[in-house]
Amino acid sequence: MKYSNTAGLLEERLKSSRINADGAFGTYYAKIYDEGSLPEMANVSAPARVFAIHRAYIEAGAQIIRTNTFASNTVSLGQDIDDVRNNIRCAVKIAREACEGMGVLVAADIGPIPGENMFDKEYIENEYVDIVNTFKELGVDIFVFETFPELSFINKAIEAVGDKCFVITQFAINQFGYSSSGYSARKLIDEAAKNQYIDACGFNCGVGPGHMKKLVQNLINRNDKYFAVLPNAGYPQVVSGRMVFADNNAGYFAQIMKDMAEEGADIIGGCCGTTPEYIRQMTALTAEVSHSRDIKHDNEEQVDRTFIDCAFYKGKEGRKLIAVELAPPLGVDDEKIMDAAFLMKKSGVDVLTFPDSPSGRTRADSILMAEKVSRETGMCVMPHICCRDKNAIAMRSQLLGAHINNINNFLVITGDPIPSMVRSSVKSVFNFDSVGLMNIISDMNQDQFADKPVIYGGAINQGRVNFKVELARVKKKMEAGATFFMTQPVFSDEDISRLRQIKEETGARILCGIMPFVSLRNATFMKNEMTGINVTDEILARYSADMTKEEGEETGIQIAKEIITKTSDFVDGYYFSFPFNRVHMLEKILNA
Repeated sequence: MKYSNTAGLLEERLKSSRINADGAFGTYYAKIYDEGSLPEMANVSAPARVFAIHRAYIEAGAQIIRTNTFASNTVSLGQDIDDVRNNIRCAVKIAREACEGMGVLVAADIGPIPGENMFDKEYIENEYVDIVNTFKELGVDIFVFETFPELSFINKAIEAVGDKCFVITQFAINQFGYSSSGYSARKLIDEAAKNQYIDACGFNCGVGPGHMKKLVQNLINRNDKYFAVLPNAGYPQVVSGRMVFADNNAGYFAQIMKDMAEEGADIIGGCCGTTPEYIRQMTALTAEVSHSRDIKHDNEEQVDRTFIDCAFYKGKEGRKLIAVELAPPLGVDDEKIMDAAFLMKKSGVDVLTFPDSPSGRTRADSILMAEKVSRETGMCVMPHICCRDKNAIAMRSQLLGAHINNINNFLVITGDPIPSMVRSSVKSVFNFDSVGLMNIISDMNQDQFADKPVIYGGAINQGRVNFKVELARVKKKMEAGATFFMTQPVFSDEDISRLRQIKEETGARILCGIMPFVSLRNATFMKNEMTGINVTDEILARYSADMTKEEGEETGIQIAKEIITKTSDFVDGYYFSFPFNRVHMLEKILNA
């Protein structure tokens, strides 16, 4: 048998019957004691309380109890790792005492470490592994990773659990079916299916039972993993500054869980707001529901859409692709940008791109501007879309509207911050970063845009101080479906060397950023005012304050030609952004 001890018992039970899990420990503890302290602290300070809550869920019908360790980590507890290990030891001891002689299984409960992205990834990964090893040393062989937005931070921990234990991985999604990392419910389940160490996957927290049913009922038995469903009791209200769940809808909760059981859910239980009464009514109502597994096979055709095969790159093999950025106007006068667009059409430019209010300053909408240029010039267009100003609802709506208007190519970016002088009145959104938005588009490509998928790429900031982080970001964007990359403007051999390394290690399709400065003032401003653009002193030295307009432009043209010569052996094209929309310089750059 693959599994050991209680993990083997759980596997045997799931083959023939459904398992009822417990409800929410944390919110139930807070309701009873109303102390404002973390429930996990009670493992050491008030073990009798923890024991009593476990027993209440067992008496309500729970067949598996999660240890009171959801927040047992150094960040949540504000303690060192030795104290965390001690907290876990106490929690396991209490859970085992509560389950003794009851035929109930004990599972290690592991929740997200807050602020994961604020720490070095390896540091957080190592703490998860340390937590896992502490449980394993205590002989626990059932693990529940719950309320996670994705797998990236816990893959090593899951691997550390090993194949002799039973691993349940539960994700948290919002009412729209997406995690906080931008992954759809379906993608999360599909990613879990690829992990050989995961035995069961599903969802907990985030939404109430009705939304949970709507979002996941078509995912139950999607693959050969057992399926777990543990929604919240409903949605909380703020009472005296505290989040409080209503406790009068246990009957409704039980009915929805019965529906989920009939759909084939293998493990059912509750998350925030669910008390022993919720589990009692759920257990009673689902007792007569038979349990069977009917694996649904997804026969979707998986298409490998490479950069060269994408819609607006067909027929471009054999030469460098040329993209030109046109900044939408600050007001309603679009005469200059339209003139520039028509000039670029005559110059044979492949695609025009439109930034999305760069530097956090209001400009005409990038998608609407792109649509007008496309309609009037017939050119291929690619608006930028950033995560700064719109929430998930608005971004999905924008993508749907763009697709209806045949705007199907995007550069996806996180977005520049709001200028400091207006932050008191204008707030950023940042529901997702660029990778999260790419994941949303990837899912929409499989659903709404299946007949004509959206093509999207990402940005490369080759000047980032920690280059390893940028390299990892490029790889992550490629995993999220990015088929090309546009770089920050290149001015140094170091920038070129870094881009060459990215190309060699990832195979990414790269459009090298070219920004021909037109004066010393222009170059000095970009060096000192624009983050992410590494303007060297050598570049500044090539300009002088007494240059004529023509001399300044000619210097920018020569520098651009030099960058092109140094990068032509490995980049796939060039991404031009001209100061003050001086696009007439392009012809002199491209023609010797």
